[in-house]
Amino acid sequence: MTETTTTTNDIAVLGAGSWGTALAALMARHGHRVTLWGRDAQNVAAIDRAHENPRYLPGIALPDSLRASTDLAASVGDADWVLVVTPSHAFTETVTALKPLLPRGAGVAWASKGFEPGSGRFLHEVAQDVLGDDVPLAVVTGPSFAKEVTLGLPTAVTVHGEDAAFTQQVAEALHGPAFRAYTGNDMVGAELGGAMKNVLAVATGVSDGMQLGFNARAGLITRGLNEMLRLAAALGARPETLMGLAGLGDLVLTCTGDLSRNRRLGLALGKGQSIDEAVREIGQVVESLQTADEVMRLAGRHGIELPISAGVQAVLHGRITPAEGLRQLMAREQKPEYPATLFKD
Repeated sequence: MTETTTTTNDIAVLGAGSWGTALAALMARHGHRVTLWGRDAQNVAAIDRAHENPRYLPGIALPDSLRASTDLAASVGDADWVLVVTPSHAFTETVTALKPLLPRGAGVAWASKGFEPGSGRFLHEVAQDVLGDDVPLAVVTGPSFAKEVTLGLPTAVTVHGEDAAFTQQVAEALHGPAFRAYTGNDMVGAELGGAMKNVLAVATGVSDGMQLGFNARAGLITRGLNEMLRLAAALGARPETLMGLAGLGDLVLTCTGDLSRNRRLGLALGKGQSIDEAVREIGQVVESLQTADEVMRLAGRHGIELPISAGVQAVLHGRITPAEGLRQLMAREQKPEYPATLFKD
C-alpha cells in the first residue's frame, strides 16, 4: 500500500541495518525520494539492485524507488533532511562526518536509541554539540520492530523535537496508512524511554528464561516503568512522555516480543548461556550492554535508586548470576508503590 504526501522530500537515511532499511522503505513507499547509506558494499548493492536487504531483512521486498549508496557525500548532498539510524555507539562518529556535508537548512533526525558511551550524554545533546544551534533536531522513537514495519503491519511511533516545523515534517514523512506518527517536544523523556527499555527488557527476558511465570514478567515491566518515571522526574522530563509510546509502549514491546535483541539476550542468560554465547547467536548490536552502565551513571548522579536496572548491570558484568539478582530483588523491604512526590512539581 502506498501514499503520496502533499510535499515530497529528499531524505537521506544513514544506517542500512534492519531499522534504517525499514524506515527508508517506509518513506519511499510514501512517495519520498530516499537514499539509504551504508558501509557494507555488498549489502548496499543488494538493496540498490535487488531491492532486498539480505543481511538484516532477508526475503522482504523493498520498493523499487529506494536507492542505496556507500557514498556519504552523494547520499546527503541534495537532502531536505537526514535520518540517522546507527547504533548509539556510532552516533557521534556519524553526525561528525555528516556535519560538513549537510546542506544549508537541512534538519537532522535520528531513530537511534541509547546514550553516548562513556559520557552518558543523550543523543540530542551530542547532535546539538556537534551540529550547532542552527540545525533543527528531532528523535523518532516508540514500539516498532523493523521486520513488522517493512511488512506493512500497523505501527505507531512518536517524533519529539524543539523545532515544531521540523518535527512535523519528519512525522508527516513517516505517517501513512499503516504507520502512525505522533509528535511532541520532550526530547529528554523520549530518549530516556527509548534507551531504558532495552535494559529492562533484559530483566524480563531473564525472568522468562528462568520460567518464573507471567506474574513475574508483569511485575518487572510495571516496576521497570516506575524506575523510568523516577529517573525522568529527576531529569525534568514529563511523566506523560514515559506513559506514552516512547516509554510504556516501547517498554511493553521490547519486554514481551521475541524480535527484541535485548529480550533475547535476557532469555539466553536466564537459560544459563554466557553473554558471549548469547551475543554471538543474536548476531547484531545489543544496546543494553552499554546502556545499562549509562543508566546507572545517570541514576548515581541524581541519587536515584534503580534496583532492577542495577541488577541487570550486575548480571551483564558477571558480578552476580541471574538467580542471585532475583534473590536480591525479592529480599527488598516492603514500601509504598510510589513516593508521594513523584508527580508533584
